[in-house]
Amino acid sequence: MFHPRRTLRALLLPLAAGLALTALPAQTAQAASTLTNGGFESDGAGTATPSGWSEYGSTEASFTESGGHEGAYRLSHYATSAYKVETHQYLSGLTNGAYTLTAWVRSSGGQKSAFIALKNCGGAEQRTDLPVSASGWIRIVVPVGVTTNQCTISITSDANAGNWINVDDLTFASGTSGTSIKGSDVSSIPKSEAFGGTYRTSSGTITDPLAVLKSAGQNYARVKVWVNPADGFNNKARVLALAKRVKAQGMKLLVDFHYSDTWADPGAQSKPAAWAGHSYSRLKTDVYQHTYDVLNALKAQGTTADMVQVGNEINGGMLWSEGSTSNWPQLAGLLNSGHDAVKAVSSSTQVALHLAKGGDLSGTRWWFDNAVANGVKFDVIGLSYYGYWHGTLHDFQTTLDDAATRYGKPVFVAETAYPFRLDSEDTHENIIDLGSELVPGYPATPAGQTRWMNDIASIVEAVPNGRGLGVFYWESTWTAVTGNGWDPTDPSSGNAWENQALFGYNDRALPAMAWFSHR
Repeated sequence: MFHPRRTLRALLLPLAAGLALTALPAQTAQAASTLTNGGFESDGAGTATPSGWSEYGSTEASFTESGGHEGAYRLSHYATSAYKVETHQYLSGLTNGAYTLTAWVRSSGGQKSAFIALKNCGGAEQRTDLPVSASGWIRIVVPVGVTTNQCTISITSDANAGNWINVDDLTFASGTSGTSIKGSDVSSIPKSEAFGGTYRTSSGTITDPLAVLKSAGQNYARVKVWVNPADGFNNKARVLALAKRVKAQGMKLLVDFHYSDTWADPGAQSKPAAWAGHSYSRLKTDVYQHTYDVLNALKAQGTTADMVQVGNEINGGMLWSEGSTSNWPQLAGLLNSGHDAVKAVSSSTQVALHLAKGGDLSGTRWWFDNAVANGVKFDVIGLSYYGYWHGTLHDFQTTLDDAATRYGKPVFVAETAYPFRLDSEDTHENIIDLGSELVPGYPATPAGQTRWMNDIASIVEAVPNGRGLGVFYWESTWTAVTGNGWDPTDPSSGNAWENQALFGYNDRALPAMAWFSHR
């Protein structure tokens, strides 16, 4: 369904061979200041060189066919043998300034490269890789600064036999894009270091992990807070110390309140032991006082939080059972208590509400519709999106875009990750350790991990109206260190996540840190 029909292929290959034999040049487009035939509708199916476009390389691998994103036809790259082809269009007479190309794409994956680029525009070439998506269309953007009144739009595949891409509905218009948050959760650092964990640059020099992340481009750090954890880590005192290190690197700080003594997520939202037996009214006070106490102490030491999550993955509410989603008025009261404490410390600190299941459109709508109906106050929406659990990239984009548009709020990815290998470094089985658990097109390799993160960032960058803030990786520094396992009550517990850190089993920075330099 997503590559040319045999009949079409049979027609095209002799046609392309005939063109090659007679040495006819590929059709040359007449330069124009507006994009021509961006929807590939002008010629119908089976056109080797679409109107307005030119081709270079294995030209028989580039053609139009039925099955457009919105219209009837699309551009495809495909061949039964390895190929390298560029479909391009030159624009001239442009008014200098910022432009953004938008395109809808699909891709089989497997190529050496498949991307859309803007080049010869006066500055550095800008490109966006095509995310792997065999069924649902994905919108991507490429921003560029035009300084020479001209620009070339390039759709390029360097592909193996049988790889394919579909591209459709391109627009080129004034505007810009990019993401402001290139972050990761670094909550694991203090305990890791306390138990002898070390971190190295890619060349092997032992150094501060925050300095390595900063040099790679990280500009925001996410740090979780537990109320009174059994191991004495991730509490107020530890967060204060880590915040000083974060701000010393020039990074912004997101403080993630779990309102628990241990992990809070869709499957567990247990009250801190100190709050057990408290009435709902008292819990509202507990939330306010704990939130205010931590944030005011951060402010007092000169490390004011830039963003705060009131709760962590609160799909089912928090502080169960009083704050469950089975009682929205009470949940709303607890969330607003947290919000009000944040703003009392610093009115400019952004309040985020965070759900898991970032590909669940109906669930995300249900939750935020109820939140809005119950008067919950918030500035930003954060979603966790793990591709091996939370639906396809198409599902993720649909959910993220809808949240931004439906509620008129900026959105960000609060958590995502991908493995760079499947085996464990410690004796604890990894959560993702089988090839069958992976997202198709994204192998568990350093290159696959890098590709995943760049494609996630590209989808966030494409959120309409500039509402895509960016991404936090989870959890970049949680390497396998004996004593720094998952369970704060069990010193012998292991780590099921070290194959998804951004430092390898040799403690060196991994290539995937390159995603921090995504636009």
